[in-house]
Amino acid sequence: MRRKQVFDRHPARDDASLRSVLDDTAMGRWEGARELLAATGTDWDRRIFRLQVLARAGVRLTFAETWAQAEPRSPHALALLATVQALKSMAVPRGGGNNVAMEQAWETCDAASTALPADPTPYVVMLALLRYHSPDRDRQWRATVQKVWEQVEARDRWNREAHHELLTYMFPAWHGVGGEMFHWAQERCAHAPRGLPLHALPLVALAESHRQRMEQEGHRYGLTIHPWTGNPSTWQAWENWWAYRAPGRKHAAFHEDANYLAHALSFANHHKEAAEVFDAIGPYATDVPWSYCGDAQTLFTRHRTWAVKASAP
Repeated sequence: MRRKQVFDRHPARDDASLRSVLDDTAMGRWEGARELLAATGTDWDRRIFRLQVLARAGVRLTFAETWAQAEPRSPHALALLATVQALKSMAVPRGGGNNVAMEQAWETCDAASTALPADPTPYVVMLALLRYHSPDRDRQWRATVQKVWEQVEARDRWNREAHHELLTYMFPAWHGVGGEMFHWAQERCAHAPRGLPLHALPLVALAESHRQRMEQEGHRYGLTIHPWTGNPSTWQAWENWWAYRAPGRKHAAFHEDANYLAHALSFANHHKEAAEVFDAIGPYATDVPWSYCGDAQTLFTRHRTWAVKASAP
């Protein structure tokens, strides 16, 4: 087992091409982004990931706007601009009256969808806009969410990012009620083919439930209570995603999902199995969900060490 002691916090993770393009954007050049997104083609999973990373850089830079002005009909430029505008509209507190910014982002999403009808990305951005700007548990807005979701499914039925966005919408901290997020996550897993990372969705719901209880109950809930112990969702994710995933080919957000699985296995005291997941994660530890149980880097390092020992001959 390879022992990685260095943490790599770069937003591009192991996407070397994206890292190079990000260096270009820091100098105001957008041509690299155009070439990268064009080369990504119809790999919608990788396209969305790259657009999100580029957009986070674009919030503080101007290359996205410059590119859209230079090539106003480019579906890549429009998709990036829509994502940047959405992030900017969500930079203010909810209820801050930033409807103009949301409407601008929505219009750009429409333009991007017209420019490249097969691309689910604009609708994923719309889901994020609806999650953030919707009034709490508003039925009319939820009907709009359903319509946008149907557009995503028509283009990319098992889109990883869209599923995570809709699951987040159903968090009780956002617009969900009761066990809605758990029910929806399990329902999607029941229909998703084996080998897809969507089987990690229940682990996301479980971590969010723990985070919320810690926030609401604090010391009364306690750090010693771990809902992962004996929870079937951990083994379901292992058996239906990890054991059946395509070897050698990682989806774009692989490290995010793998951290959820490593975290769940670790807190369920399955350190030997977690060793394989930690090895695949390498240096790409994520704050979430580790930070829900304490200091993320400390916990990741501690459980990785235990996993190495558990897997030793």
